[in-house]
Amino acid sequence: MIHRLQTRPTALATLWLGGLVLLTISIGFAVTIGPSGLGMSDVAASVRAEIVGGTSGLSRLEESIIWRLRLPQSVLAAACGAGLAVCGGVLQSLLRDPLADPFVLGVSSGASVGAVSVILLGVGAGVIGMAGGAFLGAIAAFALVLLLARLAGGTTDRVVLAGIAATQLFSALTSFIVYTSADAEQTRGVLFWLLGSLSSPSWTEVVMCGAVTVGGLIVCLLYAGALDAFSFGDDAAASLGIHVARTRLVLLSVTALITAVVVSVAGAIGFVGLVLPHAARAIVGVRHRVMMPTLALLGALFLVWADVAGRVLIEPRELPIGVITAIVGVPAFIVVLIREGRR
Repeated sequence: MIHRLQTRPTALATLWLGGLVLLTISIGFAVTIGPSGLGMSDVAASVRAEIVGGTSGLSRLEESIIWRLRLPQSVLAAACGAGLAVCGGVLQSLLRDPLADPFVLGVSSGASVGAVSVILLGVGAGVIGMAGGAFLGAIAAFALVLLLARLAGGTTDRVVLAGIAATQLFSALTSFIVYTSADAEQTRGVLFWLLGSLSSPSWTEVVMCGAVTVGGLIVCLLYAGALDAFSFGDDAAASLGIHVARTRLVLLSVTALITAVVVSVAGAIGFVGLVLPHAARAIVGVRHRVMMPTLALLGALFLVWADVAGRVLIEPRELPIGVITAIVGVPAFIVVLIREGRR
């Protein structure tokens, strides 16, 4: 039945539509989590009033809680989850490595260095901004990983090992910058952000992250055939008429951009891009034209519910979302590692 989904447009449309409905309901439920006593009907009334006009019957405080606090946080969680999941799917196909994702390959750590350099050191603050700094850091980290992997032999296991080394290097650089350039209050804020924080985002950040994620997904869909070919290796892709170097550059730039934007607004959130591509392949198979939209929906759903868990587990405090994704992701990483080792 799983593989039939790939050849039955009606079944796929039903799957994706059901996923969008479930995502909408999940976001609505996430908005109700908290001490204000808001219900799903209140959220629906507020959204309806905002879209079609009229009154919602809610107080100004309740409206403010929905539109300035909880709704942007939940929508941002969906955008970040979708983006990171798509990045993981692309990297695993390009590198032919089931353990590849932006966090494991050091891209997230590099983006963190770039963002922290802008925040605390003011490097390029008036020119590139935090998102630009994160993008440059992500590009630098990935370039280092590819260089180290090539020097070590260029095999996929070397790429992962190089990624681990780059992650440790850039994590150390981030810690050095924080501890030498920030006061106690800044240090607490930055460290909480680096663990993954979706607290109090602006709608500008939500729109930026959503737009980059949607744009990246569209590019990946345009290159879906190339990604299918890359799954069989560079030689197979070249034999099908694909310009390997150019296609790889485009797709790696897309993943770096998405990762950089996510890190700049939400910190380093790990393991989303590692775990979910395997789940998407189990549901709809390996064809990227089908897998990528499914993967985006799974990523969005996963991070929305991870955000809910972070808000309720140690209430009234909020647990960084990166902690939640690591708690789920590390066991999944171990399962994938053992399974691949037995092949």
